[in-house]
Amino acid sequence: MEIMQTDLQGLLIIKPRIFTDERGYFYESWNKESFSKAGIQTDFIQDNQSMSKQGVLRGLHFQAPPHAQAKLVRVVRGAVLDVAVDIRKNSPTYGRYWAIELSEENQLSFYIPEGFAHGFLTLQPNTIFSYKCSRLYNKNSEDCLLWNDPDLAISWNTTDPIVSDKDKEGKPFRKLQSLF
Repeated sequence: MEIMQTDLQGLLIIKPRIFTDERGYFYESWNKESFSKAGIQTDFIQDNQSMSKQGVLRGLHFQAPPHAQAKLVRVVRGAVLDVAVDIRKNSPTYGRYWAIELSEENQLSFYIPEGFAHGFLTLQPNTIFSYKCSRLYNKNSEDCLLWNDPDLAISWNTTDPIVSDKDKEGKPFRKLQSLF
């Protein structure tokens, strides 16, 4: 597998080696030794999966310390625009975001360390999204940034996504308390 650094420190794109033949394909989506050699020392303890119809936007979610989560995300079926926002107060890229299309076609994964808010927009019907988390979900530490905050200026390429009531109530970035 190839592990590539983005412009935001710690945010990584993982491109697997895919073996194909007349039966289909095979690839490793997670290999602790390979990730460790690339500097990823995360132990994942929870796997989640969601299915969303086209045009659903989920996020921008994060958990506050001490329950902050690193995530390894990928698409099993369909496609998403996946976005991570740096919320590490002392980071030189604080407030910047990185967006990438993840799909069943490109088979890319996205490693999001602690200190990032995360969200995605589904680009195809019945998209299945899979993510590993480094800590268990903790309701008392969950938080959400407003997905369409003008201060973040995320290019979602949609004006009317399907958004949960909870996500519509996300806080503006400028009101984010220093957590990381």
